[in-house]
Amino acid sequence: QVQLVESGGGLVQAGGSLRLSCAASGSIFSINVMGWYRQAPGKERELVAAITSGGSTNYADSVKGRFTISRDNAKKGVYLQMNSLKPEDTAVYYCNADLKVRSWGVFYNYWGQGTQVTVSS
Repeated sequence: QVQLVESGGGLVQAGGSLRLSCAASGSIFSINVMGWYRQAPGKERELVAAITSGGSTNYADSVKGRFTISRDNAKKGVYLQMNSLKPEDTAVYYCNADLKVRSWGVFYNYWGQGTQVTVSS
């Protein structure tokens, strides 16, 4: 059973920082893209940042220059360093990964349970 478990959310004042972590566990053969999405109340889920197994990154325009995504392939983990946080960053943040459990299998998409980030003004 594959699981993605997030941690690191919380309440922070505007201008502050938080670091989110996500660890993949279970029988995993390989992981391709890992990323972070977020969903604010009344809004659709949106991509925040993504990173390939080779380290190529992609960011939403709204977080460029403030957030940094990284990963540790050996630990099957992905991280999101969030600096200069704004109230509009308030949302539930979800970890996401494309992975396969067998060498001959195909990649499937998995989601974590989400972690709340609240930025007060």
